[in-house]
Order: sequence, then structure tokens, then C-alpha cells
Amino acid sequence: MTSQQNLSIAHAWFEAFNTHNLEKLLSLYDEDAAHFSPKLKLRHPETNGFVIGKSALRAWWQDAFDRLPTLNYKVTSLTANSDRVFMEYIRTVENDEDMLVAEVLDIKEGLIVASRVYHG
Repeated sequence: MTSQQNLSIAHAWFEAFNTHNLEKLLSLYDEDAAHFSPKLKLRHPETNGFVIGKSALRAWWQDAFDRLPTLNYKVTSLTANSDRVFMEYIRTVENDEDMLVAEVLDIKEGLIVASRVYHG
């Protein structure tokens, strides 16, 4: 994959997330993709912050979309190379303080195989 192709995947990721289009979001991921999030660790300590596979991703994000109907991400920076995208964005939720977030997407053969979220 080229860096430009990986940037296209990142743009599709933001579009799917911001429209809460779970099927489109999941279509960007490999069947066995791994995801780490501090929010996941906080809400579901038994996971230690990790979920693996599309069914686990589906459950996690459906819960987020249901709990946070105004959840939106505003891109501030995207940097890509041939196998990874580094994304910085602002997480906004109505009546919540904005949160600066960084996320890394590992991409192989056009699909996200791993993602890691970083925030305070």
C-alpha cells in the first residue's frame, strides 16, 4: 500500500465513524483485527483495554454509538507511510469536555489489522 492509499483508508474511517456507520467502519478492518483503547480498559477492565476480531469491535463501537449519539471526531493531523497511519483528532461529545486523541492504524493489504488509541 502507498501512503496515499492508507490516507484514503483513514479518511474513510473518519467518515464512517462520524456518521456512525458501523458496517462501513467494520469493512475497513481485517476479520482478526486487534484494537486497544484506554476507554475500553476503563469501561471493561477484564479486557485490559484490548478486543480482537470484528464481532468484538462491533459490540464495542455499537455500545459507544448508543451511549454517545453526538460522538464526533475532528481531524487535526494525519501522517501515513506504506503500512501505518498516525491520526490526531479531537473527540467531541455534547455536554462533555473535548478530548485530544492520537490513534495509530496498522494496515496490511488494504485492511486495518490493528489500532491503538492514546489519550490522557
